[in-house]
Amino acid sequence: MKRYLTRLAIYALLSIPGLSALAQSSGPGFPTGVPVPSAGNPPSASPPTGNPQPQAPPAGNLDFYLQTALQNSPLLKDYQGQLQAGQVDSQLIRAGYRPQVIGNSVNSYAPVINGFGYDNAISNGGQVSALVGVNQTLVTRSHLNAQFETIRLQNQGLSNTAKISEQDLKKSVTAQYITTYGEGQQLNFNQEIYALLQKEESLLKDLTERNVYRQTDYLAFVVTLKQENLLIRQLQIQYHNDYGTLNYLCGIVDTAAAPLQDPNIQIQALPDVTSSVFFRQYHIDSLQLRNNRSLIDFSYKPKINLYADGGYASTLTYEAYKNFGVSFGVSLSVPIYDGHQRKLQYSKLDIAERTRNGYKDFFTRQYNQQIAQLSQQLKATEELIGQINEQVKYSETLITVNGKLLGTGDARIADYILALSNYLNAKNLLTQNNITRLQIINQINYWNR
Repeated sequence: MKRYLTRLAIYALLSIPGLSALAQSSGPGFPTGVPVPSAGNPPSASPPTGNPQPQAPPAGNLDFYLQTALQNSPLLKDYQGQLQAGQVDSQLIRAGYRPQVIGNSVNSYAPVINGFGYDNAISNGGQVSALVGVNQTLVTRSHLNAQFETIRLQNQGLSNTAKISEQDLKKSVTAQYITTYGEGQQLNFNQEIYALLQKEESLLKDLTERNVYRQTDYLAFVVTLKQENLLIRQLQIQYHNDYGTLNYLCGIVDTAAAPLQDPNIQIQALPDVTSSVFFRQYHIDSLQLRNNRSLIDFSYKPKINLYADGGYASTLTYEAYKNFGVSFGVSLSVPIYDGHQRKLQYSKLDIAERTRNGYKDFFTRQYNQQIAQLSQQLKATEELIGQINEQVKYSETLITVNGKLLGTGDARIADYILALSNYLNAKNLLTQNNITRLQIINQINYWNR
């Protein structure tokens, strides 16, 4: 327990005014031996072949990682490809209702040997034909527009899904960036403490030799110094892991790490729930169900098809050279009875509409509840941050006074350690709540589109 309290006391040496100058001269940052770029250089990403990537700005910022993630996302590229394929589908529909020209050739011979063979009245002994046929399906403009509407609504759904996926990606990258930034802040703070502890080791040793402190206190200080070095190494590993995860999400191939700038994200104005991309999908689904009903109606209307062919067709039995000709006609198909399938299909659409309304209403309630909950949590966190800041100020003042008295031997180490413990707890709580605040804002901004 005593060693733990001594360690807390050493952590707070940073707050003593005489040590602040030493901290500035020590140059806080990533320790020597850690292979990370300087704050003035971007992470050295190695882009995949054939896919050039933008270079990270000095001390990589959030915008760079968001843009890189959006640029490299295969899912967003997939949606873009599906949208382009949807345009081709519209052209396919239009082409399908244009005249269809087909060439056919049938050539057969049915011999009769010793009276055995096909009935000549059926087989004609054989057949030779080479024809070019043309088919044209007649369709109304409204029917054609309904099919185009199907493709258009599918493309709208894909576009809306792509926007939601883009929001998901931004949220994930921002959350990981905030986490990595918080780890970097903690690492920098511990590095500053470690640098100060190294400079104070000789001073503490001198005071111990003059019996101002006991030798056990000095040995505890040395142990704590080594423990702090191990803690920094652990934080370095964690920071590199978090930074690697950030690169992984963005599609950046780079195992190095660099300092990150403050994300500095602010709450953005939220649209009305009925106009957001998350709600729009329910509106698109409603239009699709309505269009499907129209397609069912068109499927029960009469269908007319024009056809014609021309060429050579002969059995080669009489004047085969005269068997060149043409034919044409009209086919009509009128649905009469199908076992009430039309009514059953309408029932399926009614069920789908009720299901859609259920999802829509539940989403609206969830959306309102989540926004209200996040807003309440953000307000409470900001109030707590203000209270913690006050606590930090009082703790710093108390540490300053006790630090001066401790240097002259007029203060008890136990009182000083208690003040240091309160200060460190307040500082850690402040850092945690600042990161929590940024994460809450990120969750709120997710719904801003």
